[in-house]
Amino acid sequence: MDVPELRFPEFSGEWEEKKLVDIAKFSKGKGISKKDISEEGIPCIRYGELYTTYKEKISDVVSKTNLSKDELVFSSENDIIIPTSGETAIDIATASCVINEGIGIGGDTTIIKTKGDGLFFSYYLNSKRKNIAKLAQGVSVVHLYSTHLKILDLKVPQIEEQEKIASFLSKVDEKIGFLEKKQELWKTYKKGIMQQIFSQELRFKDENGADYPDWEEKVLGDLIAGSSSNLSINNLENNAGVYPLYGAVGFMKNIDFYEKDEKYIAIIKDGAGVGRTLLCDKKSSILGTMQYLTSKDQNELIFTYYLMSYMNFKKYIIGSTIPHIYYKDY
Repeated sequence: MDVPELRFPEFSGEWEEKKLVDIAKFSKGKGISKKDISEEGIPCIRYGELYTTYKEKISDVVSKTNLSKDELVFSSENDIIIPTSGETAIDIATASCVINEGIGIGGDTTIIKTKGDGLFFSYYLNSKRKNIAKLAQGVSVVHLYSTHLKILDLKVPQIEEQEKIASFLSKVDEKIGFLEKKQELWKTYKKGIMQQIFSQELRFKDENGADYPDWEEKVLGDLIAGSSSNLSINNLENNAGVYPLYGAVGFMKNIDFYEKDEKYIAIIKDGAGVGRTLLCDKKSSILGTMQYLTSKDQNELIFTYYLMSYMNFKKYIIGSTIPHIYYKDY
C-alpha cells in the first residue's frame, strides 16, 4: 500500500499494490506491412508509429490499410498498445492508449486490456519506462513481450482517481501540442525571413532611417578562426563542476574547467549531424567531435552564427562510413 506525494484534494486512501497481470489481459496485433498501407481503407496503427508518431493518447490515427477486416485485429476502446521489438529497449518501452474502437492494430505489438482507465495506465507505464526497458531482451534487435510485462509492479488508485489523473495529463498534452504547432510556425517564419535577409531582399535601416553600406563579399575564413578540442566524454565521466560541456546533441554536462572565455560557434566535424552549428556560452568547452569557431577582428559572432545556419555545408562533407568536414575546406 502507498500514498502519492502529489494528489487531487478530493481523493484519499492508499493506492493498492498489484502486478500488471492482476488487472489486465494481453493479446497481440496482426501484421500490417508497408505495402498494405493505402490512402483509403481501414484506420490502422503500425508498431513503428508507437515510438515515432504517437504519445500516450491516440485519438487521431495517421495510417490506413487496404487489408480486409478478416485479416486484421481491432482495438477496443481504451486498449493500451506497446511495441514488442525495436532497436533500443527504451524506445519500445512506450505505452499508448487507443481511445477509439475498431482501429486495426499491426503486428509486433502487445495489446493490453485493463480493468481500469487505459489512458491513466499509459501515462503510468511511461513514467516507468526505465524499469520496463530493463525487462527487454536482445542485442541488435530487442524484444519486449507480454511475459515480461505481466510481472510489472504497480500502485493502483480507484477508477475515479485514475480518470481524474488521465484527464489532467491529457489537457497538459493538448497545451504542449498547441505550443509545438506555434513553434513550428515561428520556425517556418524564421526560415523565410533569413532567406530574405541573407539574399538582401530585406534590408534594415539605421537609427536615422538611412541605408546601411553595401555588404562586402568575403570568404568565411575572414570572419572566423577555427581551433580544435581534444576532450572525450569517456575521460570526463567522473568530472563535475559548473562549466558547460557541449557535444553534437547540445549540452552534455557540467565540468570543473573550461577552454573558451568568450562565446563561440561550435560545428560538428565528425559523425552524425556533421556540419550542424551550435552557439555556445562563454566559459564552456566542446567535445573532440566538434570544432571551435571564434570571431576575427570586430565581426559580430551571433550574425556569423545565423549566416552559417543559412549556408549549405553538404558539399564540404567527405567520407561515407564516418562523415567529416574540415575548416580548411569550408
